[in-house]
Amino acid sequence: MSLFISQAYADTAAAPQGGGWDLIIMLLAFGLIFYFLIYRPQAKRVKEHRNLMSALGKGDEVLTQGGLVGRITKIAEDKDFIAIALNDSTEVTVQKSAVAAVLPKGTLKSL
Repeated sequence: MSLFISQAYADTAAAPQGGGWDLIIMLLAFGLIFYFLIYRPQAKRVKEHRNLMSALGKGDEVLTQGGLVGRITKIAEDKDFIAIALNDSTEVTVQKSAVAAVLPKGTLKSL
């Protein structure tokens, strides 16, 4: 048809071999990466936070996620709330899950 362009014919190549094992191995590798880099560290953090919340006691000095620092005055076990005294005259009520860390004794006096 054309002087400079040759005709292109479809090549009858063989189908790729392997049976899909490559795909299965790749999916397993991604599953392991997801487990060890994402799920496992997050589950560990959740477990540590749950242990922290269950170990809270009256008189502990805590830091909340909102940045409040105070001493626990009351713990309501049934409602999952705690009362925190920020100073001698101010007391706030927060959920136990809002506690980010338990501070060492004497931290409030050093602030």
